[in-house]
Amino acid sequence: MIKESPLQLDFEKLWKEGMLDWHGKMPERMVDDDLEEAFWAQSMKKKTYKQTDDYAKEIYEKVKQHIPRNSSCIEIGPGWGNYTFPLSKDVRSLTLVDGSESVLAYLQQYFENDAPVQFVHSKWEEAQIEPHDVVIGVNCFYRLYEMNEALKKMNALAKKRVIIGLTTGPIQPHYVILDEQFGYEIKYPRRDYIMIVNILYQLGIYADCEMLKLERIYRYDTLEQLYTAQSKKILSPQIEIAHLKTSLERFITMEDGKYVYRHPFYAAIISWEPRKLHD
Repeated sequence: MIKESPLQLDFEKLWKEGMLDWHGKMPERMVDDDLEEAFWAQSMKKKTYKQTDDYAKEIYEKVKQHIPRNSSCIEIGPGWGNYTFPLSKDVRSLTLVDGSESVLAYLQQYFENDAPVQFVHSKWEEAQIEPHDVVIGVNCFYRLYEMNEALKKMNALAKKRVIIGLTTGPIQPHYVILDEQFGYEIKYPRRDYIMIVNILYQLGIYADCEMLKLERIYRYDTLEQLYTAQSKKILSPQIEIAHLKTSLERFITMEDGKYVYRHPFYAAIISWEPRKLHD
């Protein structure tokens, strides 16, 4: 529980601290643009035709409710198009801003003859762009360090609405068991949507925030694959397989010959009408 006034906390500082790895260092991908580009180049090669995540459809339905009809729209960090493809059908024009050439090249192949979709190769912090009716960013903030300025820029470039989406916890429940019952050190989330809500609050923006409950489903051919995948958030150097098995067994079912692990998670949909901010 926070005992002092939340106004006395620096939520941007907490965001920055959350960017550090578990050894207190900034991960290379956070600061090395070439390494980040290499990551996205490999990721885009693995994508099939307009491949998107199933849960994105539910998130977009919530996001869509905040988009005025016939709007011009900026999307920050479109990735492989989870929200880009439906947005392109629901807005008058769409401008995609991304720091990765590979991401933009991947998306551009689907919009070559679609004039209302524009592509801007730039980090959000450096993008030179005109105001649009709506500014949207979903799960695209992981490399943004100066969050105050990034959010103020979103606010300044939106004429009608700013919309932010972030998927969030809870962490897979077996990790809590490994922590509380067996004493393992776990990589709990270090940054989350609530920091952005509070940064906005300290900027003088009273944003709406709606929580959308979702379900993530993992499928594995073997138990070995399952155990390997579901132990990646364990920081402790030694892992007892019996502990891992015990923590997981209540959550695993067999479906069509595969080991299936389901767990709930949420998406936060944060939105507000742009307002004039004091310097």
